[in-house]
Parts: sequence; structure tokens; C-alpha cells
Amino acid sequence: MLNLAVMLEDSARAVPDRTAVILGEQQLTYAELDTAARRVANLLRSRGIEPGDKVALSCPNLPWFPIVYYGILKAGAVVVPLNVMLKGREIAYHLADSGAKAYFCFEGTAELPLGRAGLSGFDESPGCEHFFLMTATPTEESPIPGAQTLTAALADQGSDFDTVATEACDTAVVLYTSGTTGRPKGAELTHSNMAFNALTCHKLFGEVAHDVHLITLPLFHSFGQTVQMNAGLSSRSTLVLLPRFDARSALAAMQRHAVTFFAGVPTMYWTLLGEDTSALDLPQIAKNLRIAVSGGASLPVEIHRRFAERFSVTIREGYGLSETSPIATFSARGEEVRPGSIGRPVWGVEVDLVAEDWTPVEGADTVGEVVIRGHNVMKGYHNRPEATAEVMRNGWFRTGDLARRDADGWFYIVDRAKDMIIRGGFNVYPREIEEVLLTHPAVSMAAVLGVPHDRHGEEIKACVVLTPGAAITEEELIAWCKETMAGYKYPRLVAFLNVLPTNATGKILKRELRGAPETAQPTS
Repeated sequence: MLNLAVMLEDSARAVPDRTAVILGEQQLTYAELDTAARRVANLLRSRGIEPGDKVALSCPNLPWFPIVYYGILKAGAVVVPLNVMLKGREIAYHLADSGAKAYFCFEGTAELPLGRAGLSGFDESPGCEHFFLMTATPTEESPIPGAQTLTAALADQGSDFDTVATEACDTAVVLYTSGTTGRPKGAELTHSNMAFNALTCHKLFGEVAHDVHLITLPLFHSFGQTVQMNAGLSSRSTLVLLPRFDARSALAAMQRHAVTFFAGVPTMYWTLLGEDTSALDLPQIAKNLRIAVSGGASLPVEIHRRFAERFSVTIREGYGLSETSPIATFSARGEEVRPGSIGRPVWGVEVDLVAEDWTPVEGADTVGEVVIRGHNVMKGYHNRPEATAEVMRNGWFRTGDLARRDADGWFYIVDRAKDMIIRGGFNVYPREIEEVLLTHPAVSMAAVLGVPHDRHGEEIKACVVLTPGAAITEEELIAWCKETMAGYKYPRLVAFLNVLPTNATGKILKRELRGAPETAQPTS
């Protein structure tokens, strides 16, 4: 048997009194975290949740996230983490598509009323039977009418629970991932997928007596979930949680808690380098920092140089996807970093380059599509055998990313074979946005693409043809999109055109739209 919950349980037995998580002034020891997770497991069992059932979780970087995450795993159920920026309609889709039987949702804030959006999505999902509202301050009185707080639900639950003996090949987590067509797909990751990837992190980063992670990456995302939460807890580290990334708060937390491990996407490093550190003890922060990890998008060489100069640490880059748990390649410890490279395959994983027909691409610096095989590759897309068959062959997973490989076996991403946009480390796929845009009565046709952006890597741009006789401004359409879509998805740039360029078969030529002026006004 293998249950991913062992990532927490083994450490709770070994160092029960060590601090496991910190949020501001709140701290939980390993024993307290494990006990809280057992109570969640008892709650799920009392509500009829069986091993293999799907349980959704919407929560920012708060202690509730690991408590509920490992509680679901202990019960033998499957965790379905959801992006906290999803709106009600999007939440309803994920609950229905995953077949979730229960849903844990944080109340949110005035700026991000997640709890109300979550309850709205739950109400639209008849197959989801239980809704639990996590609150910032423990309370049995719900701030949202019609929702039971998790505190109230746990009031009569005991702390004794025997973790369900799941098999290594059983699904542990369903991570919803972006593509370029259709709607989000759930990648089914097994207990062995996730456990091996976390343990591989120990080989990559080295194990010390006591690491302190600053977690600014969202835990609902595969990067933060595996590289920091699962790998960190299994190595008996202390996790300092930051619910929302802010450079000043991050640097202050690094100083206060003597952080040794930081992981982020390139935009986070860019922001850290731009922050005024005159009020901080930067030499001490740099002295404590043992390792810095980057992923999610290519890291500019200049950021590599500037970060090493300021913090005395060389950022190590890796590459992976939700479908690969996520790490597939990494800049190996003990070897000099090659800026621009995503490194070489990690332990137990094979990486190769193929042509469109799956034939291998030979020769140094020849570009091909990245394919991956190993312990990290998903079982498949939940309830989507056709979509799975499109990307899997003989255990190899086809990523859709183009890369080259140098003579020493180091890989370099050169482009994406698909139209997927990566904005601030989040994957955004155009078709979903286009479909939403087309529901607006003023929009006749739309094409969405990514354009270069200094801070976010890419920004989302919508090229729109208006319905005859309709009138709407760029600001009005962007405001509507902001109300309709998650914050990382909606376009910030809009260009109004009379017609979208197409080829002979009617396919929109997005490459010709990149230069369309965002300030263009619709013509009559």
C-alpha cells in the first residue's frame, strides 16, 4: 500500500513538537497538523465519503489547506484542488466534471468573496452533497447564510483515525490543467506519482536537519503542492505560508523566520529584485537562503545574474506540468547552472524530443516536441479517454512544448507547440476565454492570444469583431470579463477589428493579430 498522507504522518511521528506551518502569529506543530487532518478524515467518513470519492478544495495558502488535503487523503478519498480565483460558474463546472461528493471552501475576503462564489457553484452541482465553509477565525456561526462552517462540522469529530490503505496506483489528486482547446481537464495523479515526485525533490535539493520554506506559490497548483508542501513536510521542514505574494511581505518573512528555501515563478523573482530592501537586513536574508527554485516559465538571464548578485544564491530552474506531478527536468545540484536551460531529466524520468509523427528527433540543438516517461506521468485525464490517447503512447506523455537539447543533454524550451498562454506562472488557454467572450451580446467573433509582458511573461489580449450595430468600449468589455472570469484569465488588452485574418481553411491567423493596436476603436 501507499498513501500520500505518509508525507505528513512519518514526520508527525518523528518530530511531533516541531513547527510544521506558520501563518502570521499562528503556528501548528506536526502533531497538531496531523491530529487536525485525522478529524477531517473522520468528518468525511461520517458524511458517507468512501475511498475513491472525489473531494474538492478551494483554499489559499492557509493552515486549512494542508489540514483538509491530508484529511481527504487519510480517508482514502481523492483531493481536487481548485484555483481560488474561479468564479461560481467555473466552480460548478469543476465540481461536476470531477464528480466531487464534497467541497471545502474558504470564506475569502471582501476583495475575493470565494465562499459566496463557492456556495453558488455548489448550489449548481446536484451531485456534490456536502459543503463546508472554512473561516479565517474558527467559528460555528457561518458568515454566509446556508453554509455550515468547518469548525461546526468538526465539533463532534474525534482525533483517532486509521488511514485508509490505498494502493500506489490509486488516484490521490486530480489537478485541473489548461490546454488550448476545450475546457479544463483533470489530470489523475496517483499516490506513487505524487510521492515519488516529492521524494525526488529531496535528491534534487539535498536534505538538511531543518529547512524553512517560504510558500508564496499557491498550494492548489502542482508546483507549490509538490515541491514545497509535500516535499517540505516529508523532509520535516517548517512551512511559512503567505496567502498572497507581496515582495515586501515575502522579504520580511524571509528575515523574520530565517527562510532557507524559496520557490517562485519568474515574475516573483522580478518583483523581489525591484523591492526596496533598505529597511531589511539583506545580508542576513542572503546568508540564511540555501536554495532558490524557479519554474512555470523561462527565467530571463538578467534575473539570474541580478538575483545571484544580491542574494548570493544561484536560482535553479526546472520544468514540468500538472500531468507530470510536476517535475520532469531540473538543474542538478553540484553542477553549474546554464541560464536559459531547464536542466536534465530528474531521477527515474526519461525525456526525449519527437517530431509530429512521434519519430525521435536526433542531433544536438535540433528542435522537437518534449515527451516524458516515468514515475511522474499521470494515469490520464479524468473521464477523457480520447484526450488521454491524444497525448499518451507507450507510457510517453506528449507535452506540446518545443525544445532543443545540447550535446550534454541539457534541455532548452524554445516555444510552445500550442497556443497556451502562461501569465504570471498560470496556464491560460484561449478557447475558454473566447467562448465566454462570445456570450456577450456585443461580441460577434473573438480571438485570444498572449503577447509579451515584462512582468507577467505574457499578457492576455482579445481581438474582437463586434456584432453589427453594437457599441462597447475597451474598458467596458474588460470590466465585464473581470466579473465573469478568474482574475488570471481575463484579457487586459482589447483590440476592436472589422475582421479577423484567416487562412484558406478559415483558421484564424493569430500571429497576424499580435500587432493589432489595443486602443483601436470599433468602426461602424
